[in-house]
Amino acid sequence: MPVTPLKNDIFLRALKREPVPYTPTWLMRQAGRYLPEYNATRARAGSFMGLAQHPAYAAEVTLQPLERFKLDAAILFSDILTVPDAMGLGLSFAQGEGPRFARPLRTEQEVNKLEVPDLSKLQYVFDAVSLIRTELDGRVPLIGFAGSPFTVACYMVEGQGSTDYRLIKSMLYARPELLHRILEINAQTTALYLNAQIEAGAQAVMLFDSWGGVLADGLFQQFSLHYTRQVVQQLTREREGRSVPVIVFTKGGGQWLEQIAACGADAVGLDWTVDLAAARRRVSDAVAFQGNLDPIALFGGEPAIRSEVRRVLDAFGAVGSGGHVFNLGHGISQFTPPEAVGVLVDEVRLYSPQFHDGNK
Repeated sequence: MPVTPLKNDIFLRALKREPVPYTPTWLMRQAGRYLPEYNATRARAGSFMGLAQHPAYAAEVTLQPLERFKLDAAILFSDILTVPDAMGLGLSFAQGEGPRFARPLRTEQEVNKLEVPDLSKLQYVFDAVSLIRTELDGRVPLIGFAGSPFTVACYMVEGQGSTDYRLIKSMLYARPELLHRILEINAQTTALYLNAQIEAGAQAVMLFDSWGGVLADGLFQQFSLHYTRQVVQQLTREREGRSVPVIVFTKGGGQWLEQIAACGADAVGLDWTVDLAAARRRVSDAVAFQGNLDPIALFGGEPAIRSEVRRVLDAFGAVGSGGHVFNLGHGISQFTPPEAVGVLVDEVRLYSPQFHDGNK
């Protein structure tokens, strides 16, 4: 694939803690159900999996938010559960019910059968990455992503989303060796999967550890962070003549910030419970930060949204030797009014230049 020069590389530069003219913005789940055009494309695709497994549809919805908003990065439209689906667990999405696996891992026999899948089963993801890169034509960078080994394991054992994580935690306490086997295979697969996305054209990658924060202290380090670190250490870090930054996000992980920041990633995503100023002091600007507006602030109306955006930017403060990517503290709600996102992006662009060297 010919390399198209990036017209806007501010997101990548911020992740590497390099000088930028303003704070770049993208939003977790920025391509999704809050956009009517996404819902129209999904209706044409027939189902969520029909959308995710069709590269042209995946590219279409990836680019939709960039047509509405002045965002500084695109993120591949896919799902963290494509990996266990390729392992044969039988993923489906029932309307209004979320993901389910037909064959979850509950027994020793089932766990022992698990193996790293043939990545050709995920070729539709890599084809989508290549197509999106072509259609972006250097407009902004493309982010690839995967779920963390532990978060993906939660779904693999529970069989669906959970409120108490009873089944995976029962395995953790009663048969930890079984969970470690799942996590080892997940880590190997995730590193291969992300490297294939990078090879296909992803210019940064993110690991979503959405459920690591449900673990007790000590167990988080053993069952989540250890395997996140394994993935990060295996990733391709340079491609097309430039660095490929890595972002790690653990929802509910603020108490372990120093340890997460030491995992080898370039940036750490933070949820809305973390004070950015304190976070910078805790890690001495050793990594960039991504976040961390409460997604529900987008329901507060324009004055509240602008005020909350300014509060987050004020908390991070003058960029100096740190890097900041503005984002939500978790994924955008499907009920969010699209115009609220427009207000957020506008306020970041208006307010953030004062914090950047050369703009004071």
